[in-house]
Amino acid sequence: MSERPSMIQRALPHPGLTVMLIVVWMLLLNGLSWGGLVLAVIFGVAIPLLTSRFWPGNPRMRFGPPLWGYVGLVLWDIVVANFQVAWIILFRRNRDLRSRWLVIPTELRSPEAITTLAATISLTPGTVSSDISADGRALLVHILDVDDPDAEVARIKHRYERRLMRIFP
Repeated sequence: MSERPSMIQRALPHPGLTVMLIVVWMLLLNGLSWGGLVLAVIFGVAIPLLTSRFWPGNPRMRFGPPLWGYVGLVLWDIVVANFQVAWIILFRRNRDLRSRWLVIPTELRSPEAITTLAATISLTPGTVSSDISADGRALLVHILDVDDPDAEVARIKHRYERRLMRIFP
């Protein structure tokens, strides 16, 4: 026998999406106002309601310290990578760059976790995810400058994938 969703679950079928839409709307406004917040809440509730029938199910995801730690780590890595890429552009000659295509094997199985890993890699300056294998077990990543490709693969797996496995069980 299946459980009927509660009234809250019916009103907010994807609470994470609702929160994200509200935050993104307020950031796009580039200012705080009551009208903007009300409109953000309306969109944040309406869009998930209108699109919920197209979603196959809610992704299994843990909110809390693992997620916030991951977000903080990614933001820090983006800042650091910006400085590293600026240094490379300003002080390295093109012929001295060691650009590489790397295949990153992944143990992640949920589409949301794999997408988050690929997005994290692409958000970090100097790296871009360009393809995923047909079976979803490997990402193809281009890196602007890398000394040791094997160490870089291990770093990505340790720094990002390991944490994503705790967020997306």
